[in-house]
Amino acid sequence: MSEVTQDQINEAIKGYLEPHLNKDLVSAKAVKSIAVDGDKVKISVELGFPAKGCVGDIETAVKAQVEALEGVATAEVEVTWKVVAHSVQKALKPIDNIKNIIAVASGKGGVGKSTTAVNLALALVEEGATVGVLDADIYGPSQPRMLGIEGKPDSKDGKSLEPMTGHGVQAMSIGFLIDEETPMIWRGPMVTQALEQLLNDTNWDALDYLVIDLPPGTGDTQLTLAQKVPVSGAVIVTTPQDIALLDARKGLKMFEKVEVPVLGIVENMSTHICSKCGHEEHIFGEGGGQSMSDQYHVDLLGALPLDTRIRAETDSGQPTVVADPEARISQIYREIARKTAAKLSLQAKDYAAKFPNIVIQNN
Repeated sequence: MSEVTQDQINEAIKGYLEPHLNKDLVSAKAVKSIAVDGDKVKISVELGFPAKGCVGDIETAVKAQVEALEGVATAEVEVTWKVVAHSVQKALKPIDNIKNIIAVASGKGGVGKSTTAVNLALALVEEGATVGVLDADIYGPSQPRMLGIEGKPDSKDGKSLEPMTGHGVQAMSIGFLIDEETPMIWRGPMVTQALEQLLNDTNWDALDYLVIDLPPGTGDTQLTLAQKVPVSGAVIVTTPQDIALLDARKGLKMFEKVEVPVLGIVENMSTHICSKCGHEEHIFGEGGGQSMSDQYHVDLLGALPLDTRIRAETDSGQPTVVADPEARISQIYREIARKTAAKLSLQAKDYAAKFPNIVIQNN
């Protein structure tokens, strides 16, 4: 019997479609090495996104594909991941210590954007990434309460701030610097300057992802983000309601115009399940997120139910992902996190750091 070839193994691996990348691992350039020793095969896979929750499934699937080949007795598969920096808007370059910035946005308020942002960040941590959250909603900061963080940030040099930490997430918000009930009665330029300072004057510590919780709409803050903040991708949060979808489309088109890739859509409050009888009802409409996804060729990252636990746990500073990691809702958030990071991993990489600075001097 002839020894199996690497080409045959590659073809076998191509038979497995990785559900988060929505493509095979060979096409995604995730297969790093294949070693053949008689009828034994050893395969190394390196993903571009954190995947602690699904590594076992991928290893099992690839192992089954390869061991089905004639001439293969056993296949050993090792799956790891490495998060790298991805390209951002033209004329901008990534910030030191932050590989990727993901903006979480919505066209209108009240759709659960901040709740989605904090649970997305926590889910990325659960999947094995180093994550930060920047609360860009200057008028209505909510991340300090949601992360259960109290106190004010330290400043070692009197110029920059040390990020606060909650549940393993680095965080910065105007809410850490003012009293919770103090209103921010500021005009637009002051708000945008505050956003830039909160981002650039915080000593973020080696982040794979910084999740920015944007205020609703397409105003000053969003424009500053597009022009001055190097964003790798955006996530749009909506409810199935027609009015919410109408505004969500505006947010999506805004990111398209400023050349920020939209990684996908999260449909919040998708269904309501009665806590008494278990009856499930689409009280805000049905299929809105999917139709928007189909219309604009953008992934639907996930759909979350309207559940009182999400509200109660977030209000108490213990978001669902950390309050009950095994709950169905937590697993939905983790799946959304994997799909978001996987979609980003397929974007063009940023090579700016690999090139030396060239200085021309006339002596």
